[in-house]
Amino acid sequence: MKLGLHYWNYSTPADPAAIAPTLAETATIAEQAGVASFTVMDHFFQMDAVFAAEEPMLEAYTTLGYVAAKTQRMTLGVLVTGVMYRYPGLLAKTVSTLDVLSGGRARLGIGASWYEREQLGLGVPVVPVAERFERLEETLRICLQMWSADDGPFNGQHYQLAETINSPQPLSRPRPPIMIGGSGEKKTLLLVARYADACNLFGTGQGADEVARKLDVLRGHCAAEGRDYDTIEKTVVAHTSPLDDTDGFLAEVSDYAALGVTEVQVTPDRHPVEFAQRLGGEVLPRLADIG
Repeated sequence: MKLGLHYWNYSTPADPAAIAPTLAETATIAEQAGVASFTVMDHFFQMDAVFAAEEPMLEAYTTLGYVAAKTQRMTLGVLVTGVMYRYPGLLAKTVSTLDVLSGGRARLGIGASWYEREQLGLGVPVVPVAERFERLEETLRICLQMWSADDGPFNGQHYQLAETINSPQPLSRPRPPIMIGGSGEKKTLLLVARYADACNLFGTGQGADEVARKLDVLRGHCAAEGRDYDTIEKTVVAHTSPLDDTDGFLAEVSDYAALGVTEVQVTPDRHPVEFAQRLGGEVLPRLADIG
């Protein structure tokens, strides 16, 4: 079982001048401890369902570029990019840049986006949910085209690209892996079956039972699409704190492993440096026996 660290809170420590060194130290400690992936959110305001929107937040891909320079092995990605925040051709170029500069460690995490307050606040178009999913599918197709030998035009309903030149191409082979985040059964998991290398589900109070149900839905979409279900990596954001309840966390992870989940992401719930240190000392050694 692989462990991913999802860095979502820039409020600790409180001094903005400490954000960069704290981020660097956390990433370095996490990688040395054996954490497999490092992800950040794609938000510009903090999520107001959790903390005040005015709390510190960094732009995702700039942050990952900084982390790339401080690390050597961890996969780097956004959990997950909001489809409305970047034109698809520019998104493909941005992820390609991260992949080249990190030595082939980028992963495209993407979803339909949802946080209307920041979109309205910063002038990002807010469109109906159905259109967001149409744009998500076109974005996936554009990224796949730009990460191929086809540099010709793309003509979609929402996006028209005259040329899809992308030089240099990513170092990842055959391309950066694509992870689609979300649990929507009719649209999101269908797009996973069509386009993704990995899915990302959120652990909830229902735990493995809910994840199992979502994976059954994905299995059905794969059968309908002619896709081998086993070629899709299954990842989950854990519900249980790995430090407050390590035994409970490991039990949750064991249940996920039985379902075929191969990566679990955890989120710091205290000073991120302390969190990374304790993950390495208290959790990762025991996690090695799972999966």
